[in-house]
Amino acid sequence: MTAADGTRPRRRSAARPAAAPAPSGPPQTVLVQIRALLPSLAPAERRVAEAALADPANVAAQTISELAAECRTSETTVMRFCRTLGLKGYPDLRIGLASAASVEESSAGWSAVGADIGPRDSLADIVAKLGFADARAVEDTVGQLDLHALKRAVDAVSSADGIDVYGVGASGLVALDLQQKLHRIGRRVNAWVDPHIALTSAALLRGGDVAIGVSHTGDTAATVEVLAEARRNGATTVAITNFPRSEITEHADHVLTTAVRETTFRSGAMASRIAALTVVDCLFVGVAQRHRARTLKALERTYAAVRNHRL
Repeated sequence: MTAADGTRPRRRSAARPAAAPAPSGPPQTVLVQIRALLPSLAPAERRVAEAALADPANVAAQTISELAAECRTSETTVMRFCRTLGLKGYPDLRIGLASAASVEESSAGWSAVGADIGPRDSLADIVAKLGFADARAVEDTVGQLDLHALKRAVDAVSSADGIDVYGVGASGLVALDLQQKLHRIGRRVNAWVDPHIALTSAALLRGGDVAIGVSHTGDTAATVEVLAEARRNGATTVAITNFPRSEITEHADHVLTTAVRETTFRSGAMASRIAALTVVDCLFVGVAQRHRARTLKALERTYAAVRNHRL
């Protein structure tokens, strides 16, 4: 949307390449970056990305001419893909893919467990694969989480007059989790999982309020619409999504990304909930730490209120 539509100029957490957020934990691999950017790539660049994801070790061993030929594209497109990832050139891509392949192969149990759930997998296989997908989602998310964006989101929520959290489907569960956590430490917060009610709430927000939209794909129409409405009315907006170039980020002042891979039966989408909850926990603890004495007092009072309801 443009200024003529009545929207504010876009404020982002920090000047940085969309594909290269500041890491907070174990260093992210280039494969995490590629997965995050995959939906936003042009068809020719997407073929390069898919080749790298399918066999990073093989691509790392290829020349730029060989990769371009395999992907039915040009060397110029391969170079453009490298720049999209924030790399200086093709040698950096080869080094990154070789390192990523090594990390993938050395991941505990991954070579034996595999990525996809097959028709002949036993229940034990399914448990192992889903367990690995969830654990890897958390590890990759922490490894690429932008600390600058997180700090600014914590700043905003800590000083907010009121807080709205939006999400539908599985993202709605994440929104409700954040609402419950912040409410327990005395923050004025509501989670809205019905798009119409969310819109009416967003329409009443103003400067000093914070609106948080949760969407794994970043393209959930209802959540995007509500966050845009909140921003039009002056609220500071935060997006939690897996894709840094998705539509929801166009309406967010601060973007917090997860890093989840898709597998058979959309176990990636299942793991997305775990990854988003990890981001929510980081945001919550950051806010709670800012007001430690008040937080501890609120937690003691809320625990005492429900203690007699335990068997």
